[in-house]
Amino acid sequence: QVQLVESGGGLVQPGGSLRLSCVASGRIFSFNAMGWYRQAPGKQRELVASISTYNNTVYADSVKGRFTITRDNAKNTVYLQMNSLKPEDTALYYCNTAPGYYPKYWGQGTQVTVSS
Repeated sequence: QVQLVESGGGLVQPGGSLRLSCVASGRIFSFNAMGWYRQAPGKQRELVASISTYNNTVYADSVKGRFTITRDNAKNTVYLQMNSLKPEDTALYYCNTAPGYYPKYWGQGTQVTVSS
């Protein structure tokens, strides 16, 4: 049984930082690249960062230089360090495999709100 549980979101002022965590249960983590996705109200879900099993990373242009994705294979956890947050980063953040995802494995997500 695969389960993805995201946490770490919250309300932060512009320019602030947050660190998101996603714990994966089941066999999904060890053999897959993982990614962080986000969906803002009225917009499609987008992939913002991904990390391969060899720790190669890819970022969307909108977050490059501000976000850092890492993974801890021993803990089956992927992280997203978000710095210099902007109001346009406000969204519900999810993790899943990347760049192709499993629709049935979407978790509840964690809300990030950037506002003064």
